[in-house]
Amino acid sequence: MQAARLPMTYGWAWLLQGWALFKRQPMAMLFWSLMTSLLININYLIPILGQVALIVATPTLGFIALNACLQIERNQTMQLGMWLAPLKNPDVKKAMLRLGFAYFVCCLVAGFLAVLPFSNSIMTAMSGDELNPAEVMNAVRAPFFLFGFFYLGISILFWHAPALMGWHQIPLKKALFYSMVACWRNKGAFVVFGVCWAVIYIALQFVADALVSLLGAALVHFLLTPLNLLMMAVLYSSFYSIYRSVFGQNNANAKV
Repeated sequence: MQAARLPMTYGWAWLLQGWALFKRQPMAMLFWSLMTSLLININYLIPILGQVALIVATPTLGFIALNACLQIERNQTMQLGMWLAPLKNPDVKKAMLRLGFAYFVCCLVAGFLAVLPFSNSIMTAMSGDELNPAEVMNAVRAPFFLFGFFYLGISILFWHAPALMGWHQIPLKKALFYSMVACWRNKGAFVVFGVCWAVIYIALQFVADALVSLLGAALVHFLLTPLNLLMMAVLYSSFYSIYRSVFGQNNANAKV
């Protein structure tokens, strides 16, 4: 698999392309955004096992969204039964499970390495009869940022892996390697892409904070919910735009 090397300006182009793809079938992508949010909330109601299942399922959820975007690009109307159609292939299902467990192991190792150097300070902050929230937050701040650094590397490894394994039957190790190379070749565009989304998110929060005093927190939260779902739907669409730009010459061979 040959990954294209794209200029930094593609970071903004990916967002615009994702928006254009979203507008072709907005209800379909909003449906997936809503279902993903509900699944996340349901999994967090189940201690430990729910979080483990969610992490393992993350690559599969991404692959389902990519398939939906591919169908939309091909002018196919997304029907309810089409969402899980890519997983009917036993080889694809096994590939997504292998990728999901590899993703879970990487996240587990990253979490262990992030917490281990600060375990004494965390235990000290959490010991005693009464917990001091300020001390606990101060103790977990460094592990949190260290895990974020590790997770950045994990994201690079797994970014393109679902499409490479599911559509092109590339083995796990090669898929992770190709994903890493593709992300590194386009690191400038990814930085711009991340900055664009960060600016949008910060601007939305700034507007929300300004409206709280005028409309009240409950109403603002009610108004933000559909906007957050919209942002997530466009973000999913943008992920397909990234794959399409980087591996576009191979997209015609994608099997769904």
